[in-house]
Parts: sequence; structure tokens; C-alpha cells
Amino acid sequence: MNRTRDDNQLARRDEYSGQLQTFEVGLLKFIGERGLPIQGVLVAVPERVNVLRNLEQIVERLEAGQRARSVYVSKFIAASAAGLFDAALNYLWDETISELRGRVAMYDLSYFYDIAVQNPERRKKLGTADDLSKIEDNELIRGANEIGLISDLAFKHLDYIRYMRNWASAAHPNQNQITGLQLASWLETCLREVITLPISEVTVEIGRLLSNIKSNKIDAAEAAQIAVFFANLPQDRVDSLAAGLYGIYCQQDTTPQTRDNIRLLAPRLWPGVSEATRKQFGVKYAQYVANNDQDQARFARECLDVVQAAVYIPDGLRAAELETAMQNLLTAHRGLNNFYNEPAFARQLGTLVGDAGVVPSQVEERYVMALTEVYLTNGNGVAWNAEPVYRELLSRLTPQLALTAIRTFADARIASRLQFELCQGKYRELVTLLEPKITAPSARELVEDIKSFAGPLDRMRDDAGIRRRLRNLDTILGR
Repeated sequence: MNRTRDDNQLARRDEYSGQLQTFEVGLLKFIGERGLPIQGVLVAVPERVNVLRNLEQIVERLEAGQRARSVYVSKFIAASAAGLFDAALNYLWDETISELRGRVAMYDLSYFYDIAVQNPERRKKLGTADDLSKIEDNELIRGANEIGLISDLAFKHLDYIRYMRNWASAAHPNQNQITGLQLASWLETCLREVITLPISEVTVEIGRLLSNIKSNKIDAAEAAQIAVFFANLPQDRVDSLAAGLYGIYCQQDTTPQTRDNIRLLAPRLWPGVSEATRKQFGVKYAQYVANNDQDQARFARECLDVVQAAVYIPDGLRAAELETAMQNLLTAHRGLNNFYNEPAFARQLGTLVGDAGVVPSQVEERYVMALTEVYLTNGNGVAWNAEPVYRELLSRLTPQLALTAIRTFADARIASRLQFELCQGKYRELVTLLEPKITAPSARELVEDIKSFAGPLDRMRDDAGIRRRLRNLDTILGR
């Protein structure tokens, strides 16, 4: 039986190869007769066969109804068969983004926008499903990850495919080569991790909760029951839910009943919210004040008072200005024209931090995370005019913040960057630059472990020894 199956597969492969070869000869003849280039236009037939012979098993993941509307998958197959792999990758990404937007639209748009878009001015312009087209792809997959629509692993894979789509597809001029097995693997990843992925039970429960607090009145007894659900949530979901509730409370079109419901639920969720997220709420309040958004500032202060969190309100507005500068820098850095747009925002950030490098405690962690991300680059190239600014800002970090920067490899978003060769080199540069600031023995041991780590850097956070070292360090530092 196995021999018969193998024979059938070989026959089918020969059939594909013959048909594609005939098509290619005719097409290239047509192009060449018109004086146009024919070299390097189409991918070799064997690579196309590699895609087609894997398609049947991969596409079986699609249910009949979903398959009928997956027009970009059809275009992906057509482009693959024609030998236009760069166009095929573009179509695959379009299908993935289209599906992800549809899932976000069916979930809770207000919650998503509050999580995905940190800049209050941009957030005010987003409200409907049509506005999802105004969200950058990187914001879409990050936001979907934070609200639980895709996993950390899915985010990592999609971030890599997005990178390849930007730099190796027909989206931009390039001479990068894509193999048939790579293309088939990316199709399987997008189908498995997004297009056919069932929504997790926790995500469904959070979506149901958000719907209920907007449509039904919750009493104290019901709030106590919901608090049991809060206790079982992982840390990242507690933080994203808290940020979502905070954002809903501050929106001007939120009903009084919904705010009443949040006032009942927020104190029960607050004990589990991380310190970094708590500080961010104070910063957002300051941003509303700085922007003269009087209604939203009033609602933000009410929400902070409900959980007795006035201590997290910054003494001044520099934290809010830094937050805005960081968001502007990250938006420029993640955009396609970052080499031109990034330096001005980098210099603005440097001006706000000052020569002493004093960073308000409310934004310390986010500042270090942002500075590390831009220093590591987007994986494609260094923004040379911004690079000296980043090195200077890193040199101004305190020993504690320097250690925080070195530890960013444990964050899912930074780990995703460490898939790329350029980012790996920049991370090792960062460790070398900051190592002299690290004096505590336990912290220096972590640095030595990082320097001697022989595996892929994007998997370093999963290494048992490294994780144990991080836990021991947290215990010593009282984190």
C-alpha cells in the first residue's frame, strides 16, 4: 500500500511538473517576444511543485464554508503555480490580516483599540470595524496577541512572516529568494495559528464579560462571582483586561451603567494587576490632562480613585510627554520608512530624558523596553542617524535599568526580534555596552550565562537554566 501511495505521489508530481513546464515555456515566450526580461521572473518549476504537493493536506484544515470565501488562498495557489512566490506571500498575508481583522471585529472593538493603540490622540479616531484598516499590521498582531486572539508562539511566527512579507514579497522591490517549502510552511502557519484557530475559552469568557458589562447591570453579588474568574487568569490577561476596562471607563460614549459595572469589578481585579500596568494608568491620566481632554481626564481620575491608586498619578507631566515621545518613536520605528522618520523622534526622546538620564518611575520599564526595541533594529537595517542617540541613552541608564534592558530577552516581543540575525548582533552589542554597569554578583552571573548561551537567542527565555537564574535574581531583588 505504501508503495502504491508513493507511486501515486510521484505520478502526481511528474504531472504537476509537466503542466507547469509547458505553461512556463509558453508564458516566457510571450514575454520575450515583446522584448521584456525573462531571466529571474519565475521561480524554478521544482520549487513550485514543492508548494503544490503540500497544498492538499494543508488546505484540508479549512472548513467548507471558510474555504469558499478564502479568495486570497486561491490567489496564493495561482501565484505559486505561476512561479511568482513574492506575490503568493503577499496574498497569504492579505488572507491572514483579513481573517484577523474579522475576528477582532467580532470580539470587542473598543477593548481592542484600547489595548493596541497607546497614543490617546490616535485612539480617539478609532471606533468602528472600518477603522481596522487604519491599524498597522504590527499593531494588529500585537493587539490580537495581548487580548488573547493569538498565542505568543503565533505572534512570533506571524511577526517573522510579516517581516518576510515586507522585505521578500511583491509588496516592495527586492531580490530575495523564497523556496517552495518555506512558502508551504508559511501557509500552514497562517492557517493553523490564525485562519482556522479556535478562540480559547478564556478569550471567549473575557469577550462575554465585556459584552455583559456594556448591556446588563451587575450587582455586588454578581461582581463577587466574576472575581473568581479573575483569580484564574494569567498575568498578561489580567493586565490586558484591566487596561481594557480602564479604556472603556474613560471613553466619552460609555454609558453610566457600564461605568457603574466597572466600579464594582475594578477593585476586585486590581490586586492582580502588575506594577508596570498600574503605573501606565497614571501616565494615561497625565496624558489626558496634558492634551486638555477634560472629560477623559475626569473619568480616568475617577477610575484611579475607585481602586485607590492616586499614588500612581505622576507628580508632573514629563512622564506623559515621555510616553507620547516613546509611542511616536515606536510608530516610526515599526513603519516602513523608519530610516527617515526615526531619527527626529529619537532626538526628541533624548531631549526629554536629559543629560542626567532621569526617567520618571511611572514609565521606566516601558522606556527601557522601547529603547531596547529600537536599538535592536527592525531586523532589516540600522537607522544610522538615530543609532548614536540610542547608544547615548543606553549609556545614561542606571545599573538597575541597565539590568532591566539586558533582561528584555524574556519578553515575547523582544524574543521575536531575536529571530533575526541583525537583531541578535545588536542584542550582544547591548549586553557588552551595559555589562560594566552590572555589579551585583547574582546579576553578573546572569550576564555570563547570556554571553555563554550557545542556542538561538530567541529561545533563550525558554532555557531552564536561564529561567532559574531569573527567578533567583527576582527573589534577591524582591520583585
